[in-house]
Amino acid sequence: MSEQSSTLKFFQWQQAPLSIIELTEKFDWQQVNHQPTDELHALFEDDQLKLTIDGKTKISVDFAGGANAHRQKFGGGKGQAVAKAVGLNKGATPTVLDATAGMGKDAFVLASLGCKMTLVERQVPVYLMLEDGFRRALQSEELPWFSERMTVINNSSQNALQTAIDNKDEYDVVYLDPMFPHREKSAAVKKDMAIFQQFVGTDNDADELLPLAMQVATKRVVVKRPDYAPFLNGQTPSTQIKTKKNRFDVYVKAAMK
Repeated sequence: MSEQSSTLKFFQWQQAPLSIIELTEKFDWQQVNHQPTDELHALFEDDQLKLTIDGKTKISVDFAGGANAHRQKFGGGKGQAVAKAVGLNKGATPTVLDATAGMGKDAFVLASLGCKMTLVERQVPVYLMLEDGFRRALQSEELPWFSERMTVINNSSQNALQTAIDNKDEYDVVYLDPMFPHREKSAAVKKDMAIFQQFVGTDNDADELLPLAMQVATKRVVVKRPDYAPFLNGQTPSTQIKTKKNRFDVYVKAAMK
């Protein structure tokens, strides 16, 4: 993955709660009074920390509303492909290390179905959006389980997995969803995802994650891939769950109980 500077210009920072201002100051974000143009920057509006380039298309993490809330209520529950891949259809509610959290969408779905999730995100702007999403989710009466099931840390996937190995921390499942280059001929990427990909880049080191993940997971490793992508680290999975555009490669180590 391309390593981006953690420092961004932060517009309308005066509207942000103190907890978010302090977090951005920790990473040396520059508080500005004029909105930047044609460069990635952060702004705070509608009680959300957002990232944008053009000031029009904006991305944020919102667990308490929007698409995440809709998917939690109407997404299909344990019948969803990601839930089956992790093993929820076996009746278990596993502990899951999501080593490539991104915007946290899949982690939120799994947590809403009972999994205890640890999210790892190394890109600071994304991590801070997650922290902001956590802030609002913890205040929501609709998500009383959130604090028990969702944790986020700012670290690289490799470091987090190696630390888990060194500390003998065990998770039932390690979930990997590394960024993969889009086919040039694929349908136009949504504008919000284009922003995300523009500064996150691709996980060129993703193959390194599978051997580490296999040491950490006690039951299985799940790798989410575009349908055209090769197996991670060239390793054939035990089984697969396919959707229209993606697949979940499942590397089984032990039965899910």
